[in-house]
Formats: sequence, structure tokens, C-alpha cells
Amino acid sequence: MSEQRANAFLLTEKPGRLMRRYAVPCVISLLVAALYNIVDQVFIANADYLGSFGNAANTVVFPLTVAALAVAVMIGDGACAFVSICLGAKREEDAGRAVGSAVVLCLTLSLALAAAYLLFRDPILTAFGGRVNQETFACAREYFFWIALGVPFYMFGQAMNPIIRSDGSPRFAMAATVAGALTNLALDPLFIYPLRMGMTGAAVATVAGQALTAGLSVWYLCHMKAVRLSGECFGLQADLLPKYLALGLTSLLSQLSLVVSMAAVQNMCAKYGALDPVFGREDLAQIPLAVLGIVMKFFQIVISIAVGLAAGCIPVVGYNMGAGRKDRVRRLFTLLLAAEAIVGGAALLIVEAFPHRLIALFGAANESGYYAAFAVKCFRVYLCAMPLATVNKGAFIYLQAVGKAKESVAISMLREVVLGVALPILLPLVFALDGLLYSFPAADILTFIAAAVIIRRIYRELGSDSALGAQEGAIV
Repeated sequence: MSEQRANAFLLTEKPGRLMRRYAVPCVISLLVAALYNIVDQVFIANADYLGSFGNAANTVVFPLTVAALAVAVMIGDGACAFVSICLGAKREEDAGRAVGSAVVLCLTLSLALAAAYLLFRDPILTAFGGRVNQETFACAREYFFWIALGVPFYMFGQAMNPIIRSDGSPRFAMAATVAGALTNLALDPLFIYPLRMGMTGAAVATVAGQALTAGLSVWYLCHMKAVRLSGECFGLQADLLPKYLALGLTSLLSQLSLVVSMAAVQNMCAKYGALDPVFGREDLAQIPLAVLGIVMKFFQIVISIAVGLAAGCIPVVGYNMGAGRKDRVRRLFTLLLAAEAIVGGAALLIVEAFPHRLIALFGAANESGYYAAFAVKCFRVYLCAMPLATVNKGAFIYLQAVGKAKESVAISMLREVVLGVALPILLPLVFALDGLLYSFPAADILTFIAAAVIIRRIYRELGSDSALGAQEGAIV
């Protein structure tokens, strides 16, 4: 099948229909990927021999999986955007070379990161608050060992997912991720409960699912539709590396800055938890860390939907930008921002109305009453600005897709590094442990103000060619 027959509909189909076709499978893929970690946490929390200690350990390790994801999405999202632009501009050879280069780069970096994790396990875990108490640290070491071994599978599957979407197969990308998640879901209860493998069981179940996703991605690379791969494509391709990695830079910085922010939050949580009259006790010291981990995981589920909506639009946006159809790109931006606001609003209603039911999923019945009380407060305060958070995230990614990398990086860094680190450090000076909870909505409110200014300017730029696009017969 030629590229023109495979992807030409991206210039003629209604933007709303294209958004549903590409974004829904992407949302499902990312949502399922986010569930990997939270599924572990649900089963760990309800195991009487792990409980909040295991949950806290899971929280400690989580930012390190996000760090691996950061490198993967830089490669995958960047290649996805570059490939889509190449296909729209009829540069099929460059598209194939970019995919081959992305494969080689991902394999190289994933092996290097796994080795670094294994070599520096204890210092890394300590940097993310793992020494809140002795039992939590022991659980974190056990869990992290197996997760580190699975990093190459995880990164390869996550990097290839957007590349598969750029080839015109969003449903296969979704299916590969879902298959891995179902494997994890089936193995988790088996390993944790009857076999009582503890943190090792949770980690091995996760890695097994990631390996399946990676294997399905390899199969697809051998059967691509619009992109043609040959042996010559599989090299680092020095001339293309800076081009597609630049397009994925925002994805990298967004995830890495989230890691930095989580490190700040988790360390401040350990510091101010130790000063709290309740959580300063040795037997309760892990509760704030465990609860914040649960709330952050719920947020990751919501933000995965937000990211999926925006990332799913990348192939459509790239193709239309490559073909000079800015009018359609502008229309899609409007639809995306509206969808992001709806997602954030729905999530806000859930956390404000049903926090007790949410925390019940994570073993509240087996824990101290302080566990549930702190969790309810976390859900209601920490996540109260989610509509703004989802709109911000959608704007970051869309700006990247239209080639506005500087603007995208600027607001992303403002949110995750400047505000995401400074506020968790500064606000507890005044509000103690509660300051951590206030820091999250405060950061999203301030970021939205900055993002709104940039969004308005981008709308004007995209609208400058809208009349020309309409004359050319756009279907919007």
C-alpha cells in the first residue's frame, strides 16, 4: 500500500473524526500503561504482609520508571512527529530512516539506563525518600531490582507505540499495550497472594507484561504499512537524530521535570512527615509517602488521558502541517482544548465526591485511621485544579506537534521544574505537611496563566492561513 493511499485521508477527513480515530486508541494505550503501576499498588496494598510499607516502596520506585519513560517518549514522540511530517511532505525515505534510527537509539539507551539503575540502586532509592523507615527501604530494593531488569522491554514498547500510530495503526498500538497490561493484571494476584512472592511478584508480573508489549512491537516493525524499512535504515543516522529528537524534547523534559518534582515532593514528605505529631512515629512514618503515591498515581491516570488526547493528534497535526493546512491544525487545537477541560472536570468531580471509595481500593480497611483521613485530604486538596492541569498538558504536547518547541519547553519547565520544585520546598515552611498538598494546585493555576498567553498567540498564527485553507477545499 502506498503512503498516499494509506494516509491521504488525513487531509480530507473531518478533524473531529480524525481526533476520535487517533486519540481514543492512544488514550487507551497510555491509560493502560499508567495502570501498570497502580495495579501493582492495589494488589500490594491489599496484601496483609505488605500493606502501606509496600505502597510506600512502590511510590519510591515510581519516579524511576517515569525517568525511563521520559527517554522512551522523547524518542517515540519525536520520531512520530518527524515521520508524520515526512509522510505529509512525500519524503518516505527519511521516514524509514527515522524509524530505524529510533529503534537503535532506544535499545542502546535502555540498556545503559538499566545498568545504571542496577549499579547505583541504593543511592538512587535514598534520593527519592526510600529510607523513610527500614521496612520501606527493604521493599523498595526488592521491587526496584526486577523493575530495573525490565527497563529495556518497557522503554522499547513505549517508544514504538507512537511510531506505530504514525504508520497509521493506532489500534494495533493500543492492542499491544492492552495485551501487556492484561498479562500484568492476571499475574499480579497469582504472584502476590497464593505464591506470596511479595514485591518480587509484583515486579515480575509487570515486567512480563512489558516484554509482551515489546514483542508485539517488534512484530509490527516487520509489517509496517506506510513506512518502508530496510537494513540500511537501522543505524543512528546522525543527520536525522537532531531533527526528530528536537521534536521529542518537550516530551523528555516534561517527564524528567516530573521526576525532579516528585523527588522534591517525596523528600519533603519524609522531612515534614517526621516532624508531624502523628506521622513522626516509626510505625506510621510510611503513611504520608504511601498516600501521596496513591494520589499521584490517580493523577497519572487522569493525565494519561490528557496526554493521549494530545499525542493521538500528533500524526494528524504533523501531516497537515507538512501539507501546509494550518486551518485544520487550528480547528483540531480547539477540539483538543475543549476535550482536555472536560476530562479534568470529570476527574475533579470524582475525587471531590468519592475520596473514601478511592482510598478503600488501596487497603484502607487494613490500616490505621490516620491513613484514610490523610488520603481523603490529599485527594481533595492536591487534585483540586485538575481541569487546569489537563489543559496545560494538552497545550504542551500540541505546541510541540506544530513545531513550537521553545514555547512548549518554556511552559513545561515552568510547571514541572520552577513551580513543581520550588513550591513543594517553600510552602511547607509555612504550612508544614499541608504545604505539599497546596503546592500542586498552586503550580497548575500559575502555569495556566502563562499557557493562556502562548495559546492565544499560537491561535493567531494558525489563523493567518485559515482563509487560504478554506479556499483550497478543507473539510472542517
